[in-house]
Amino acid sequence: MAIRIIVDSSADIEEDYARDHGIQIIPMTITFGNEEFAEGVDITRTEFFQRLVETDELPRTSQIPPMVFQDIFQEIVTAGDTAVVITLSSHISGTYQSACIAAAPFKESVFVVDSENATIGERLLAERAWALREEGLSAADIAYCLDQEKKDIRLVASLDTLEYLHRGGRISGAAAAIGGLLSIKPVVGVVDGDVVVLGKARGSKASRNMVFEEIEKAGGVDLTRPIWVAYSGLSDKTARKYIADSLAIATEKGLISSPDEIEMPLTLVGAVIGTHVGPGGVAFAFFARE
Repeated sequence: MAIRIIVDSSADIEEDYARDHGIQIIPMTITFGNEEFAEGVDITRTEFFQRLVETDELPRTSQIPPMVFQDIFQEIVTAGDTAVVITLSSHISGTYQSACIAAAPFKESVFVVDSENATIGERLLAERAWALREEGLSAADIAYCLDQEKKDIRLVASLDTLEYLHRGGRISGAAAAIGGLLSIKPVVGVVDGDVVVLGKARGSKASRNMVFEEIEKAGGVDLTRPIWVAYSGLSDKTARKYIADSLAIATEKGLISSPDEIEMPLTLVGAVIGTHVGPGGVAFAFFARE
């Protein structure tokens, strides 16, 4: 009897990584005008951002419907397997609710976890599920551990603008107005499953400093556990600068002996998250040390 680990595509896990670690990705849908794309199947991350910057029309995203989950869960149970399903925060998408509806007839075999996070924050939880499976835990025990440990995962990000979050209905117009001023860079985070504006900074350097300040306010980084960095757009230059600066700060503070001591993998966010943040964003996801 195998334990399946399933995530929606907004976890921003690469196909090769998922294949190597036995993680199944269910694609969410993005719509440009009348064209629908399954994320990661019909459109790559780079193709999405190329199209996003070339059009004035904001794409739309759709939650995964219950029937998609139902077919997958039925196959799992028929095979005699169990599953842990990790979804985008229920405060952001209805995908968690869809998974719960579909899992209702299979309560002894399928366990659904609301990540209460997004993108690489959700990814950290999926990677933790894989590690727990490697340790030999049951699906039920993995889900229980994830529900406990997800409270320690933080996500802090700098965006170029709040326009995309506002147009996608993820924040209010009043909050979006913060980022509408010249050279103002909003800093956001995921708090209790919601996207929250943490502050504003004038210019890239001030924004970077604010991100580091907010990371400390959020409990600081547990350097013994995985860290992920993500960027949105067609260039990773800004994200690599963030990584270099954060490692330099950690070295100066004596938290690490050298920048080579800590691994901070970098990934490009996918189409679902990219729709809501736009290009020019940089995010850190980590386990808080406090």
